[in-house]
Amino acid sequence: MKQLLFIEYPKCSTCQKAKQWLDDHCIAYEDRHIVENRPKRDELAAWFFQSGLPLKKFFNTSGLLYKSMGLKDKLPSMTEDEQLDLLSTNGMLVKRPLVVSNSRILVGFKPKEWESLI
Repeated sequence: MKQLLFIEYPKCSTCQKAKQWLDDHCIAYEDRHIVENRPKRDELAAWFFQSGLPLKKFFNTSGLLYKSMGLKDKLPSMTEDEQLDLLSTNGMLVKRPLVVSNSRILVGFKPKEWESLI
């Protein structure tokens, strides 16, 4: 298996907990700052399709940017293409942490789900 890609915002406490979880379980990963190296549209599309999750799960719905843009009301009327375009404009719109492996995409930190990585 290739190394995991761990996409995070270092100041995010949930990301810090998730990173500690990976370290505690001796899981190797490549670390990527979600703002400095934001996910590209084609990456987001591939992860979305691989995950099988609704696209809304990839949005950081508790984030200030999401709220200030009024996305709760706008997303339902947007196409998936429009949502992917929007997600790719700013890493702070993307739910984090995001873990990408060749077999799984994990969005957010839920230790029970993450146990599948071990």
